This record gives sequence, structure tokens and C-alpha cells, in this order.
Amino acid sequence: MTSSLRAAPWTADLGDGTYRNPVLNADWSDPDAIRVGEDFYLVASSFHRVPGLPVLWSRDLVNWTIIGHALGELEPVAWFARPRHGCGIWAPAIRHHEGRFWIFYPDPDHGVFVVTAGDPAGPWSRPHRLKAGLGLIDPCPLWDDDGRAYLVHAWAKSRAGFNNRLTLHRMSPDATRLLDAGTIVVDADLIPGYRTLEGPKLYRHGGWYWIFAPAGGVPTGWQSVFRARDPFGPYEHRVVLAQGDTETNGPHQGAWVTTPSGQDWFLHFQDRGACGRVVHLQPMRWREDGWPVMGADDGTGRGSPVPAHRRPLVPRPGPVCAPAVDDDFSGPGLGPQWSWQANPDPAWWSLSAAGLRLVCRGAGQGGDLRRLPNVLGQRLPAGPCTATVALTLDSTVAGARAGLTVLGETYALIGLERTAGGLALVHRTAPAGEPETDAAARRPLPPGRATAHLAVHITAGAVCRFTADVGDGPEPVGEPVTATAGRWVGATLGLFAVAGTALAGHADFGAFRVTGEARP
Repeated sequence: MTSSLRAAPWTADLGDGTYRNPVLNADWSDPDAIRVGEDFYLVASSFHRVPGLPVLWSRDLVNWTIIGHALGELEPVAWFARPRHGCGIWAPAIRHHEGRFWIFYPDPDHGVFVVTAGDPAGPWSRPHRLKAGLGLIDPCPLWDDDGRAYLVHAWAKSRAGFNNRLTLHRMSPDATRLLDAGTIVVDADLIPGYRTLEGPKLYRHGGWYWIFAPAGGVPTGWQSVFRARDPFGPYEHRVVLAQGDTETNGPHQGAWVTTPSGQDWFLHFQDRGACGRVVHLQPMRWREDGWPVMGADDGTGRGSPVPAHRRPLVPRPGPVCAPAVDDDFSGPGLGPQWSWQANPDPAWWSLSAAGLRLVCRGAGQGGDLRRLPNVLGQRLPAGPCTATVALTLDSTVAGARAGLTVLGETYALIGLERTAGGLALVHRTAPAGEPETDAAARRPLPPGRATAHLAVHITAGAVCRFTADVGDGPEPVGEPVTATAGRWVGATLGLFAVAGTALAGHADFGAFRVTGEARP
């Protein structure tokens, strides 16, 4: 796996001691982060995607690298054998305690789970279910100075029948069990204007217990903090970060971290629709009145997001980098940016000198890519970009096809299909809840040709134009289409190989490249 920073769709580090937001310009939803020594680690929601629970590393909170995943498969394994859009891994929390890394994560249909590791790059333990139940989301632990441990979590109305409340438990210090039935410590139904309070992060600072928690909903919300002298309250509250007159909507849900020099920072997300929940970095400080403020302080204690800022002061800044997007498929495995739509079968794919080979696997479900586990994808970059890949289809079975897709609640694809008359270039789209239809006339390939060079050019607003080269140079195919988000995730930039029968040959993909240019 290789990545070209020079051509990357987005680099947050401006190279002059400053950075621009977002620091992660793709769908790294619900970020949480910690510092251990001079290193920062970040985890994010992964929902139905496998592997799950990505772990990122940074030296300066600006330049991030994917170092692994905490979950190689989702459990229950059989339940996640098919795509479960909107389910799976919701907002996690990462902590370092007693020499180990701990991730607490929720599955709203199954409960709250814990995994641990000595090395954040893995291997991680099998998940231990700490609390079973429906609608349990966004857990976060706290190990107190007196040896006691606590767990706070929120509620999903879609499963529990209510939300806007935070529940606190006493927890065994080894995080194997909860010690009580839980107490609602914040009921935001009692706070005027509050709705959808969730994503709590529990801290201890200055003699207070703090719960940092967003409210107001993903696209339009804000960041609040709550404080109390006792972990079970009573809590007072304040809004500390809101959109104000900026272009950064819904700034909330994230992590407070401190550099070795004592600087405070806050990582949070912004919902960008089809481009997902991108991550911003805000300067943070503690005011004289004891409350934190994030971003640009207007003097009242309510901050607003900054578009750019001086980079955090750290002992040894890391290299200028961004999460990988390119992959030349030179092995030994897939790049860490890739994921499947459900628990994968190793028989679906292989790597060789030719690149990535995907088996044309019996599709079922009418061939709808949204319902197939064997679509290999990565996060759609939020900036203008072009993704390119060479495809060779090796199948004699009519209906076998493979290609490049941009997939959300709707999707569009370009690729090759085996027809009764030979191979053809196809471009198809699928509206939300409806089957695929041809979006351009099928174009037979010249006799003896089985390869096409495919591309999608993405501009502002996630507008996608597909092009293909089947021997006479790149040509536009069909009209532009606008990508749409998936269920709680941004759109996926994916590769697929499917067929109407159980096995129908294979497709070979050459190097996958994503550059910061959107021109055909």
C-alpha cells in the first residue's frame, strides 16, 4: 500500500506552523482521542463497516495516520454477515489505564462492549459485553484518583424509546462488570432548548467532574459541558462551542486533549452530508471562571470554530501526512483505509502482481450494491478529487460485472459487464429505495479487449462525473450525479465484482489512485 501526499485530496498542515480545518477531511465520525506520552491516538465510529473501530495516530493532532482497527469482524458474527446499515459500532471512547489501551464502544442493538490492547496498533482482545440492552450508546469510562471507576452513556430513542438523558454507573476497576443499575445524572428534557443530548465524555479537572456532551442534533447542534463536585451530580451546564456566524455547522462531539506543554485542544466533527462527518481541531482554554471555551472566544464563554490556527506546540512534530487513500495492492494486505459492508470471507479477494482480484460472486438481492457484503470501499474525500483505477473483467458468464461506485442511500457505478455479445462498458444509477437502471447507453468493447480505465471526478457538493477509457482516451459517460450519504455515514468510494450465479470468474483492479484534482 502506498500513498502520495503531494497529490492527496486534502492536507491540513499548511507547512508554515499553521493548520487548516478540517484536520481529517473525510468521514471520521464521532472522534475520541487521548495522549500517551508524546503520541495521540484517535478512534471513530465505523457503524456497519468491517474491519471496525479504526485507530489513528498523530504526533501533533494535525497530521494523522491509520495504524489499524480494533475489530477484525463484528459480533454477533452471523448477524453481521450481511450489511446492517445504521447499525454496528457507534461512538466509541478510548482511554489508557494501568499500562493498557481501552476502547469502550456501543452497538445500539446489543449493548456496550470493551476491548483492550497493550499496543494501539493491536492485537486487541475479543469484545467483552459490559452492559446488554437496546439503545445504549456513546459510553465513556473514568478511573478516579481514589481507585473507583465509572461509566457514563447516552440513549438512542430508535431503540430505547427515549433519549436526551445521560446515565452514570459505578464500574469495577477492571471494567468487567457494572456495580449498580445506573442513575440518570443529566435529564436534558428539563433544560430549555435541549434535544438529543448524547456523546458524553467523562473527565476530572480542577476538583470537578466534567461531562463534555453535544446536543441539538448532528447537523445543527452545539457542544455543552456539565460539571459537578460529585460524579452523580447535581450538574450545572454551559454551551461552550456553537456555529455562530461561521460556516461550520453543528460543531460538537469529540475529545479534550492536552499536549505535553500543557496546551488544551478539542477535536470535534462537522456533518457534511455525503462527505460524512469531518473532524476539526479547536484551541481550548480554561477561563478564569473555571469553565472551558473552545475555538474563538466571543468574551461570553461560548466559542465558535476557527478555520485555521497555529499548530499545537509539541516536542517532536510528526511528518506531514494524511490518512491513506491510494493503494497499489502490492500487499501483503489491503491498505487500512479499505472496509467491507459486512463481515468478509477471505475467498472474496486476493492480491497478486496484477493487483487486486475480486471474485465475481453471486449477488442475489437483485444485484443491488447497497445490500451486498462484498463491496470494498473507503471514505469519500470531502474535497475535490479524482479516483482512478484500471479494471480487467475475466468472466464468460453473462451478467458478471465489476467496476467503480460511489455508494450511499443512492449510488452510481461505472464498469464492465459480460453480455451475450461480449464485454460492454456500463454506467448505472440507483435512486433511494429503487433498483438500478442504465444511466447511459451500453458501449460494447472492441473485440479482444477486456480492460477499461475508470475514473470518477468529484467536485463541490459531492457532484460526481464518471469517465472511462476503453482504448481511445478518456471520455465522459452519462450525466453528472450527486452522491448521497448512507445511514449515519458519508458516501463510500468503492470497488465491486458481482454475478448472477454463485461464481462467475473474477475482476482484476490495478493501482487505485485518488488525487486532489477533479478535472476529467
